[in-house]
Amino acid sequence: MSAVPEAPDAPEAPEAKQPVVTPVRVIIALCLFAPFVAMLWVGSYAKVEPTFIGMPFFYWYQMLWVLVSTALTMIAYKLWQRDQRARKGGASR
Repeated sequence: MSAVPEAPDAPEAPEAKQPVVTPVRVIIALCLFAPFVAMLWVGSYAKVEPTFIGMPFFYWYQMLWVLVSTALTMIAYKLWQRDQRARKGGASR
């Protein structure tokens, strides 16, 4: 066995930095921000009419946002996972 020193690897081309703000990340931010806006804008739902199965609008609107917020958070999480996989895959190419 000969001890031949290995040649140093050729310098790799500098990777282009991926942008921090992307359309997918803007959608994620909107999905997470929408429930806050909806709940903090009390004037939009501080009323009794229309009622739903005898429940005033004030209550069923807030309960509806619990479900909508859950769906939006799930969408944001799935988009975030996809974005992270794409960034890792793009960095190793």
